[in-house]
Amino acid sequence: MDLSNLQLETPRLLLRLPRREDYEAWAAFGADEEATRYIGGVMARSPAWRSLAATLGSWHLQGFGMFSVIEKASGQWVGRVGPWQPEGWPGTEVGWSIARNAWGQGYAPEAAAACVEWAFNHLGWDEVIHTIDPQNTSSKAVAVKLGSTYLRMDRLPEPHHEKPVEVWGQTRAAWKARRTVHP
Repeated sequence: MDLSNLQLETPRLLLRLPRREDYEAWAAFGADEEATRYIGGVMARSPAWRSLAATLGSWHLQGFGMFSVIEKASGQWVGRVGPWQPEGWPGTEVGWSIARNAWGQGYAPEAAAACVEWAFNHLGWDEVIHTIDPQNTSSKAVAVKLGSTYLRMDRLPEPHHEKPVEVWGQTRAAWKARRTVHP
């Protein structure tokens, strides 16, 4: 798969592979205690670098990974959203993490919907899940907007294996049926 020109577009967002120039915004996001509360907590600059590298590496190893989300109007990096399934993950996930200064603008469901559609159409996935901290009501609201429902409790692989997560999701058939009714 040629990744050099891969990008998705929504009315307000450009989703593209992460780049080195995303690092400062990526690291600032990782240092934000509130923004990272439900996804493993604050990350110093060095682990943030490794996180960016791992995300880009996922694209090369698996042909998919989180996209950098760029706000078209400003050109600013506002988060990372996309398909994700590292070793030991409980399913084929489309996840989202939006920078706090971009919260409340509907970017997570807008970007995630584009990624779910892409995962079903281009990756051939039959199910998409979202692993959500039980206390993260905002992410549950995004899952509902996507048409996902609560499926089960599960655990992520190490080093986050001790904390249970809710698994939300839907099948390709449910997604397609909903898109036919509500494009």
